[in-house]
Amino acid sequence: MKIGIIGSGLIGGKLGLLWAQSGHEVTFSYSRSEEKLRKLARQAGGRFASIAQTVTQADVLLLAVHWSRIDDVLFQAGDLGGKIVVNCCVPLDLKDRDLVLGVSTSGAEELLRKCPSARWVSAFNTNPSEAFADVFASRHEKPRPQLLYYGDDAGAKGVAARLIADIGYEPLDAGPLRTARFVEPFAMVTAELAYEQPGGPKLTYRFSKFDEGNLRNSNASMVPA
Repeated sequence: MKIGIIGSGLIGGKLGLLWAQSGHEVTFSYSRSEEKLRKLARQAGGRFASIAQTVTQADVLLLAVHWSRIDDVLFQAGDLGGKIVVNCCVPLDLKDRDLVLGVSTSGAEELLRKCPSARWVSAFNTNPSEAFADVFASRHEKPRPQLLYYGDDAGAKGVAARLIADIGYEPLDAGPLRTARFVEPFAMVTAELAYEQPGGPKLTYRFSKFDEGNLRNSNASMVPA
């Protein structure tokens, strides 16, 4: 796929390079330093461009900017009609401490409100970027760490799941876009565990369920004849 990175920082830069290693064609945009964009493009064997050019050329976009930059980015992007946009933004204040949206709405839902013609799906906002390289290096091993994604557009979710798997995670469907109301606060929990608690920032997670069928069979076998 042709992937456009809008926001070539810690998350966007790292994911873009790994997707390039997976065989995708990557364009980087939106950085404080044009030299950084040039370097990322060179490393990925791709290109760098303005946001508008990136949108035009891409099959799918990754939105990875600070929440305070959203309006500026959407203005520069222009028409996103029909574009699949994988959003990894968490609606944080300028101190990166508190959520500015929540409970009855979310950042993901606000993006849909601002640009209803785009095909929104959210992912990569609950996993520290420091873990990406190690997850990618062990992508052929099982079990793989999971990564939540959620949205209302089935086709966009399918593309996001493929890109998640390319990095080395197991895609975990967390339901509709409304799930963002709960996932975005969960992202703050993973940030606390990664950056404030012992052990370093290379945090991954994996959920599991007990097999109720096997549990019933096990209990049944214990009943006297």
